[in-house]
Parts: sequence; structure tokens; C-alpha cells
Amino acid sequence: MSEAETQNHSSPVSQADSVIVLDYGSQYSQLITRRVRECGVYCELLHNDVTWEQVAHLEPKGVILSGGPNSVYEPGAPGLPAWVLDRGLPTLGICYGMNLLVHALGGEVAAADHREYGQATIKVESTDTPLFAGLHHELDVWMSHGDQVRSVPEGFEVTASTANSPVAAFASGRIAGIQFHPEVAHTPQGTEIIRNFLTRVAGCLPNWTPASFIEQATADIRARVGDGRVLLGLSGGVDSSVAAALIHRAIGDQLTPVFVNNGLLRLGEAELVQDVFSRAFGMKLVYVDATENFLERLAGVADPERKRKIIGDEFVRVFEREAEKQGPFQFLAQGTLYPDVIESTSHDTKAAVKIKTHHNVGGLPEDMKFELVEPLRYLFKDEVRAVGRALGLPDEVVDRQPFPGPGLAVRLLDEINDENLTTLRGADAIVREEIEKAGLAGEVWQYFAVLLPVHSTGVMGDYRTYARVCAVRAVSSQDAMTADWARIPYDVLAKISSRIVNEVRGINRVVYDISSKPPATIEWE
Repeated sequence: MSEAETQNHSSPVSQADSVIVLDYGSQYSQLITRRVRECGVYCELLHNDVTWEQVAHLEPKGVILSGGPNSVYEPGAPGLPAWVLDRGLPTLGICYGMNLLVHALGGEVAAADHREYGQATIKVESTDTPLFAGLHHELDVWMSHGDQVRSVPEGFEVTASTANSPVAAFASGRIAGIQFHPEVAHTPQGTEIIRNFLTRVAGCLPNWTPASFIEQATADIRARVGDGRVLLGLSGGVDSSVAAALIHRAIGDQLTPVFVNNGLLRLGEAELVQDVFSRAFGMKLVYVDATENFLERLAGVADPERKRKIIGDEFVRVFEREAEKQGPFQFLAQGTLYPDVIESTSHDTKAAVKIKTHHNVGGLPEDMKFELVEPLRYLFKDEVRAVGRALGLPDEVVDRQPFPGPGLAVRLLDEINDENLTTLRGADAIVREEIEKAGLAGEVWQYFAVLLPVHSTGVMGDYRTYARVCAVRAVSSQDAMTADWARIPYDVLAKISSRIVNEVRGINRVVYDISSKPPATIEWE
């Protein structure tokens, strides 16, 4: 990671109470963070070896230990940072996190005689226990573990059990552990359990709101930028638009938004962005058509990671050229979000395995001359939309469906050239038109076409064809960290397929992607 990327990524916390999630490698770790924030408490996901000096600025009122694939009794298994217990912070251990507490405090953890994966019912010993206050004595939960607690540490009591787990939960004072996963939808009362920990155990107030974020972010931007000037890369999507509005609120005309047409935009996108921005924002937009530069550098490139690196680098080169004309600029602003950071595996989230390099995180060049300003870096997409509404942005900006920074390059699973881009644009426009015409746009998180590097045999007008395959992707999601394929009505899919095959030259077959995330990602590359 470049020096520019690691500069000054302070967390957006003011007087808001906060907790920390220590990541032990669970596939659900990000969901814990989401659930905590849904309860109105600020939360960050950090690697399990983080030091107190690295988290002290957050003034955390509690710690949550995530699940993970390891067994605490194995040599080299991730351990518990000493500061968690030394500072007496309220702590909730989930699955591996629970076993970690037991192991650290003198209890016993061993391989289970009967592993538990999937739905289970816990019996709560007493609903007077803070964690289960206000809930029923029997709760449906989601289990995913091969170890079990054989004995709890001295001074702790068992607070819940199942037929296969004599210790499904335990507690003593401000420390609690649960063997199940409250963060997933399969634990219906899971959010209430997390809320009980936050409010009844950790003493947090639900004061993390869009308004509190805007207040603190505005102050942070002013302090960081001073009298300097900021160039903002505007894509026209909700992320960069909200970043623009927030930074403009903080420093006014010291901000110059630049919209770059990289030649990888959807049909009519360049015109639409300029029109919407001119109507919705009180600032001048600089438009740069850099199509030739991007397509020249991408010619012959099919590997998705190389595409992202090239696109990230070229965006910065365009901004540097514009800075020479419009500048000088000390800062470059981006609409980077928390999922971008998590999936790219930066210094913030090194416990995670890199899923893909986001062009605006790991794709930036090492020799970039700007300092980064990323006010949304610790927000999820739905939180960004809430901030946008609080800033007074119109629905046509806030509710725009996400569009990746690399554009159609990650929806074209082949070399980037004019012919392929024209084909994909035509198919994508039809997908968007028909879903919006059917009144489904508000129900679906994202919907688009993907051009596959596959040819198939077909018949058109009694003649054999051998043409491209187009995949249609539509998903439902809240924050892009998880997603499910959207159940688009068959008649809408039939209309989409018929129009693409008949109207877009070069495609003779359309397939619908029914993969969720995980195991797939939303984008194909």
C-alpha cells in the first residue's frame, strides 16, 4: 500500500459512543459491525492483533470478539490482546471469540462430540441476564462450530444451552460469551441480543446518527484541509456525490469536482451525470473526456486485477493533468466506502483475505502526488444514502443504483475494445430500461448486464449463428457486503432476453445469474 493511501484515515467519531469488533477471520465479521451500527452505536472492524495505542482514539466502551475458523487450543491460534482484559472493557465473545475468553480465563475448550452447523434452539437459563433481557426462554439461533466449552472459568455462570452445547452462553459481570451467531438473519432476535450487550452491558448510548456523522466529518475536513484546495473525482454515483456535498459543506469553493469520462460508462451516463449535477449541486463541475487514454492503456488486457490497477492509475494521471490546469491541489477526494476497504484488504482489515483490488484503494499508484481525503471511508452504502438525505440531496442522486468505479471494464469479461463495449452498453441499457419500466428499481439493489467471453450456437431466421452470451445480474442487498439474487418476474426476464437478442447485434443467448454473495461477488470481476 502506498504512503498516500495510509495517510490520515481518522475515524468519524465525535461524542458518539463506540465499540470495536476484533476480527478473527469469520465470514460474518462485517455483519457484526453492521448490526452494531444499526443499533445506533459507532463500530469499527479491526484485526485481532491491534494494539491499545491504535484504538485509544476511539475511546471504545466495549469490545466484540468475532468468530473464526481456528481452535483456541491449537498451536499458533490467534490470541486475545492483553489490553482487552487488562482495561476491564465490557466484552462479548461470539463463537471463536467465546472460546477465546474461556481459554484466556482458565476454562476448558475441546473438540465437540457433535458439531453444530445450522439452525438450533437455545434454552435461556434466566432472562434476568442482561444479554437476554426481554427475550423468550427459547430462542432460534444459528450455530457454526466444531468446538465446545467443557467448563466455564471460575466465577462465570452458564446462561444458555442446547442439546449439543451444554454451554451455549455464559457470563460474569461485564464479560459474556455466546456460541451462536447473533449477527446473521437466521438468528431472528440476534440484533436484540447485540443491542442488550451495547446498552445493558457496555452502557452505550445510541447516538451514532447521520447528523452526528456530518457534524464531525465537516469539522475533520476543515481541520485536515485548512486553506488547501481539494480536487474530487466525481463518478456521478451516490458515493462520490455525497462526498462532494459533504466536502463542499466544509470548505466551499476550495473544492473542485472533476468528472472523468473513462470510456467505460453506461449508455448516456456522461450526459446524465452532468445534467443531474448541474441541477442538484451549487458548484461548477469540470468535465474531462479521457476515453482515448483509458482505452489505449486497456487494449488487449483481460485480467480483472490488471484492469483495476490500470484504471486506478490512469484516473490519478488524469487528475494530475487537471491539477496542473486548475490547481494547484494538495488533496484528492474520493467516495471510498468501508466495503471497498474490507474487500481490498488494506492496513485497516488485514485479517481478511483480499477479494479484489478496488481501483480507489489498492489500485492507486505508489507515486501519487496527492494526499487523500475520504470522508466516507468508514461508512456502508446504506449509511451513505442516509447521510445524503440528511445533507438534502435529491432522491435521483441518493437512490441511484451503484455503478463500479472501473465501469463496464469489470462487466466485460474479455479484452476492452470499442466493439465489445458497444455490445455491452446496448444490452445493459435494455436490462435497466425493462426493470425500471416494471417498477422494480426500488426493490432491487443493483441490476446490469455482463458480456461473457463465451460463444454459443443459435438459430436466427433459419440460419445458424455463433454469437456471444450475455448474463443478466440483479441482486437485493442492504450494504453490498452480502447479497441475494433478485427474484425478477419471469415475464420481465423474458422481455429482457427477447429484446437483447433481437436488438443487440452479436448476442444470441441470455442467462440469468442466480448466485448469492457469498459465495459469488456482486460484480463478475
